[in-house]
Amino acid sequence: MQLIKTKSTKSKQTMDEKLNSLRAGVLGSNDGILTVVGVLFSVAAATTNQFTIFIAGLSDLLACAFSMASGEYASVSTQKDTEKAVVEKERELLKTDFAGEVHAVQRHYMTMGVTEETSLAIAKDLLAKKPLETMVSVKYDMQLGHYMNPWDAAFASLFSASAGGIFPLFAMTFAPTHWQWPATIVAVSVAVALTGFLSAVLGKGNVKTAVIRNVIVGIITMFIHYYVGTLF
Repeated sequence: MQLIKTKSTKSKQTMDEKLNSLRAGVLGSNDGILTVVGVLFSVAAATTNQFTIFIAGLSDLLACAFSMASGEYASVSTQKDTEKAVVEKERELLKTDFAGEVHAVQRHYMTMGVTEETSLAIAKDLLAKKPLETMVSVKYDMQLGHYMNPWDAAFASLFSASAGGIFPLFAMTFAPTHWQWPATIVAVSVAVALTGFLSAVLGKGNVKTAVIRNVIVGIITMFIHYYVGTLF
């Protein structure tokens, strides 16, 4: 039983780490697309100078990418610190309240349908062999020594925000002048539809709803920023 538990937890933790980087990547791409197209539409509606439009879009792309990366780094670092604090708390409880820890593990297995006597035997056996690993797994569904990597999340956001922002930036600045508006609208719509699809798949949500929602948000974003640009 102990071997099964250990393998299952390890697999889940590894998947959590991968999903965390993917989640950061999808969110970064979406932000990169919408923030860059927002600036591009505002500036392009106010001026026809292609160099000005390009520099404004490029500056926003870089600012968005580094902002997303620093935000993810700070967020995941905080999560990592919290997980380490939890481990230290359990390490102390094993010294000061071992009976309580045994009871917590026993309750855990009883909720899974194991009898009281068997649960107690399992708890004592696990805590005799791997006490700290058992406690963080039972109480917090964590694997000892496996923490989210803030650098992975930061670089995922940095890369994905840059990649996302390239779609509207290239469409607006490199498409022929008479095609730049429709080309950008199409590029943004396709890009946000893709991020909506990926977010739904990762979150096990409704793909159609996520795609439609993202496309609508993208269209509204373009409309609002275009209107703001026409005011100047």
